[in-house]
Amino acid sequence: MSRTIADLFIDSLLNAGVKRIYGIVGDSLNAVLDSIRRSERIEWVGVRHEEVAAFAAGADAALNDSIAVCAGSSGPGNLHLINGLYDCHRSRIPVLAIAAHIPSSEIGSEYFQQTRPEILFNDCSHFVETVQRPEQMPLMVNMAMQQAIAKQGVSVLVLPGDVAGLDANAKVPQVPVHVSKPVIHPSREELTALADYLNEGQKVTLLCGAGCEGAHDQLMELCGKLNAPMVVALRGKEHLEYDNPYYAGLTGLIGYSSGYDAMMDCDVLLMLGTDFPYRQFYPKNAKVLQVDIRSEHLGRRTPLTYGLVGDVKQTVEALLPLIEQKDNEKYLEKHVKAYKKVRENLDNLAVGKPGRKPIHPQYLTKVVSDLADEDTVYTCDVGTPTLWAARYLQMNGKRRLLGSFNHGTMANALPQAIGAAVAQPDRQTVALCGDGGLSMLMGDMLTLRQHNLPVKAVVYNNSALSFVELEMKAAGYPETGTGLDSPDFAAIAEAMGIKGIRVEDPADLEDAIKEAYEYDGPVIVDAVVNRQELSLPPKITYEQAHGFTLWMLKAVLNGRGNELVELAKTNLIR
Repeated sequence: MSRTIADLFIDSLLNAGVKRIYGIVGDSLNAVLDSIRRSERIEWVGVRHEEVAAFAAGADAALNDSIAVCAGSSGPGNLHLINGLYDCHRSRIPVLAIAAHIPSSEIGSEYFQQTRPEILFNDCSHFVETVQRPEQMPLMVNMAMQQAIAKQGVSVLVLPGDVAGLDANAKVPQVPVHVSKPVIHPSREELTALADYLNEGQKVTLLCGAGCEGAHDQLMELCGKLNAPMVVALRGKEHLEYDNPYYAGLTGLIGYSSGYDAMMDCDVLLMLGTDFPYRQFYPKNAKVLQVDIRSEHLGRRTPLTYGLVGDVKQTVEALLPLIEQKDNEKYLEKHVKAYKKVRENLDNLAVGKPGRKPIHPQYLTKVVSDLADEDTVYTCDVGTPTLWAARYLQMNGKRRLLGSFNHGTMANALPQAIGAAVAQPDRQTVALCGDGGLSMLMGDMLTLRQHNLPVKAVVYNNSALSFVELEMKAAGYPETGTGLDSPDFAAIAEAMGIKGIRVEDPADLEDAIKEAYEYDGPVIVDAVVNRQELSLPPKITYEQAHGFTLWMLKAVLNGRGNELVELAKTNLIR
């Protein structure tokens, strides 16, 4: 049998180390699927929604530090990839997406399922091109993968179904992509200038993000020399929270007052590997210094005194000999002590008294964390699952935390858990799902069953889009449209052939989580949690306080004063 363009495509993926493709079949992908079948060396991971395929590929790539692949059939099929691809692209995860297309002879004729993928995917990719002739392969797929790896983002290869089946006699190069890890740090002159700012500062605070991955030891040494508290952006939590005597907590909307105060109190703020977006949380009167591997990030969130381009680990290693030991221990002690007080208060909320229903989501998250393996991979939906994950999941340098932290889309936790479980089947995978998020892509619970993926999905079932509800209250609006008639997800799981556990009483929670973790297969834990659990940001503005007051007044006037009584019962209004 003659070789086809699809064969060249599959061989190119195999040479790049790709082991699987996530997607849903369709006739425009027939040649690709047939090549997969004949190769017997690459796995097709079928899902129930293409958005799940993109999220799963992103999680796969993030955990294995390599490129991953997803695919969608023509028109509506590949359109469903877009939301997941946006998330991968904004999180700088290398993913190759195959957007199958209508027959090439019909392009431009308003043919069945016709779209314009070159335009549609342009905003969520570094590379989007169409294969039109055999002579373009395998160079085209190699270029696509090289762009995704080099620029750390998404590439899209548009492949008409008829073109994929064309004969192709080209040879696939043995090394189709090149992974380069250059050492990048500022010049000696720039490092000296940076050190001068830090040495002159009396109260230095560090703000660290995901770009600090692999630099834990170097940053501990830097904080020690500067006597500087470290504030962490959410994506830096898994890399920096553990074994950190300088930790002052998270900042931002889901952070702590201690983190906010440590940034507001400094006279020099050093930003390392973070593109933290919320401008209202930056100090107004401090000198702000920034180090980032991407020059376009410098100064785009807050005005800079000085900005440098470099890898955080390499830059800090080169900087350390230039830093003078500070003796202002009181500044560091003040903010570390403040964090410990905040941590104590947070832990006091993570309790469960038998018979006291509904369950506190803080307690649920603490139990999920305390009983998990040392190297668990967590995923969390946006909204309150992210909030509780940020505050109560304990990182240790081995655990991972994946979420939609930049794109902020609903329903990411289960799809990312699917990718994590496929990519690293020997690790425990736990998805923290909102009832709104899980129900949005609930069909892919069947993917867990079909591939026997031992994901433990914990559902925060509060019958509401509760983070949106909180935002409405803060703005002074009575919550409207946020209520969910959420079912018993454990019963749905059982109907799908998946183990389901329903928990309503805190007294049963630990046993339920233990049972889920010990079960050899997928489990849905449906935990009924408190809908009215308020979690306020570290900085309460006058407008927010005024908004809560307006909400309470409107709630009473609309005959909903019973909600205020429930809040008072849970000590959330003081």
